[in-house]
Amino acid sequence: MEHITPLPITVIKPSKGWVSLKLRDLWEYRELLYFLTWRDIKVRYKQTALGAMWAIIQPFFTMVVFSLFFGRLAKIPSDGIPYPLFAYAALVPWSFFANGLSQSSNSLVGSANLITKVYFPRLIIPVASVLSGIIDFAIAFIVFIGMALFYGIYPTAAVVLLPFFLLLGLVTALGVGLWLSALNVRFRDVRYIIPFLTQFWLFATPIAYPSSLLSEPWRTVYGINPMVGVVEGFRWALLGTDTAPSAIIFVSALTAMGLLISGVFYFKRVEKYFADII
Repeated sequence: MEHITPLPITVIKPSKGWVSLKLRDLWEYRELLYFLTWRDIKVRYKQTALGAMWAIIQPFFTMVVFSLFFGRLAKIPSDGIPYPLFAYAALVPWSFFANGLSQSSNSLVGSANLITKVYFPRLIIPVASVLSGIIDFAIAFIVFIGMALFYGIYPTAAVVLLPFFLLLGLVTALGVGLWLSALNVRFRDVRYIIPFLTQFWLFATPIAYPSSLLSEPWRTVYGINPMVGVVEGFRWALLGTDTAPSAIIFVSALTAMGLLISGVFYFKRVEKYFADII
């Protein structure tokens, strides 16, 4: 009688304690990360009449409203830059952050069927949701280039730092998104809070106004909001504003890293319960 070798059995155990992050799993499951990111990109504007044009419409019309009320009526200063360009340069990274925050916060609940049936690092889901916004960012950025050429304003040598400011926005969106996505699994009220949080954060960020309205040291303290460093960094790199971010970037980067690290720890702490309560 032929001997049959039993198949190996893999036992998956939940992580214990706060230190079992297993971040190496993200690299081992990189193909799944790519697949989920591409899935989110395709699904985002599926069966919409305007498709990817929404990536332009949202920041552009917000810029028009801001230019009318804050630029023309309220006469808010814009650091010597035409107000429409001043506002749009901030709305491009802001839209990337806001969409990434919204998508990642609801990503786990939206992938409930996948989570309950297949084992994989749950961290991949919110990461993919944030990364999928890169395409929208690129489309909106093309419009900014056209506007800058129209106004005859060209980027400075500091434009080489633009990827850093984009990364800072990504880290901020992911850090907050990890917290909210994990909380949203247990408390479904979170999804109703997100629009209010985003709206408040919009006006707490120097998009319609410059951070130069604040004097030191309050301007540096303002950098505790990590999107302050992102927005001012974009304006400085793209428009050559005189108000270089300086210490704001350092403070914003520290805050963003704090949000990301704490978000990863909390997410890994509670992910073992996702399949049971989602």
